[in-house]
Amino acid sequence: MTLQTDNSKPQSRFSGVILVMGILLIAANLRAPFTGIAPVLEQIINHYTLSGSQAGFITTLPLIAFAIVSPMAAMFARRQGLEHALFAALILILFGILARFIDSSIMLFVGTAVIGVGIAIANVLLPSLIKRDFATKVALMTSAYVLTMGMASGGFSALVFPLSQFNGLGWQLALGSSAMLAVAGLIVWTAQLGKHTKPASMSQFSPSSKSVWRYLLAWQITLLLGLNSFLTYIIITWLPSILTETGHSAVEAGAYHGAFQIATALPGLVLIPLLAKLKDQSALSFILGLLSASSAIGLLYMPDFAFFWTIMLGFCSGGCFILGLSFISLRTDDPHQAASLSGMSQSVGYLLAAVGPMMAGALHTSTGSWEAPLWLCIIAALLCAICGFGGGRNTTLNKSAAA
Repeated sequence: MTLQTDNSKPQSRFSGVILVMGILLIAANLRAPFTGIAPVLEQIINHYTLSGSQAGFITTLPLIAFAIVSPMAAMFARRQGLEHALFAALILILFGILARFIDSSIMLFVGTAVIGVGIAIANVLLPSLIKRDFATKVALMTSAYVLTMGMASGGFSALVFPLSQFNGLGWQLALGSSAMLAVAGLIVWTAQLGKHTKPASMSQFSPSSKSVWRYLLAWQITLLLGLNSFLTYIIITWLPSILTETGHSAVEAGAYHGAFQIATALPGLVLIPLLAKLKDQSALSFILGLLSASSAIGLLYMPDFAFFWTIMLGFCSGGCFILGLSFISLRTDDPHQAASLSGMSQSVGYLLAAVGPMMAGALHTSTGSWEAPLWLCIIAALLCAICGFGGGRNTTLNKSAAA
């Protein structure tokens, strides 16, 4: 199966701009609808009288949906076409957001799960779309959509609590305001629905084609993204608690938490020129992993400089994420392989992301300290460095197997 575009028709500059706008609007919907829950989580707990474990499940639910649905996204695209699959993903995100308007704790969980399904589909398919339509600008487009994703989620997280307090709007309307992003994405993306051919049939694919799960390079890329997500979601979930336990005020902890999310988006500004020049990204990946481990060590042993460590950790986390997503396109030989590797890496990655916060919380409960959870982050970052060194080599899956 090859995901194809109809290259026989020249694409106007205007249609190219609309395509880029559509990609960036999809990206803006890939984090904000669920990371925006954290600032109003206490209001949600009080409204529905949720237990601590139920509240934690709200933030873990989308990650579980990512892990389950990601492997199915490539199959969905084969049947429906990339454009229609991405349109369906936006519809699911919108329906999930609207479901949370219903004053029911069950609908809160159902809506969040539906959002997770929609995000999972788009997460997997965007790299394949970029591989197909921007083959010579993979690094630029990947960095641009990750930057957009981070800025949208960070900005929404910063606005959602003040919005919930504005004229008594409440948390439901504040969270529901993210529907505007989904609606905007749907409107712009309609321009793509009739432009490209559907994916070619599986019969066109060689019977000897090897599953991406059988390549060492695919596992290196998968574990780079997975271990990075493991670390990132531990920090997203527990950073305020870690900081308050080391003497920072709740206001500082909240500000640092927002800064971490925004910092994850900043590497796009730096990596765009670097990735365009570097054919081999092994050293860059390795250095980012080491800096991430050093930042976690800093949080543990030099908490007075927590703001610096938080920004550095966010920057390195975002950098590893951009590199991992870029590798999905750069290290594969065709759009089908890219979609399959994207499904593999995001399935494993978000499974690790869902497990990470629970492991960290259990370690804190059993030890009464954040030392063990932070060492968990340090180990994950060091393993990221090793996997990034392997995944950053200038090769592709087929070439790496032949070597």
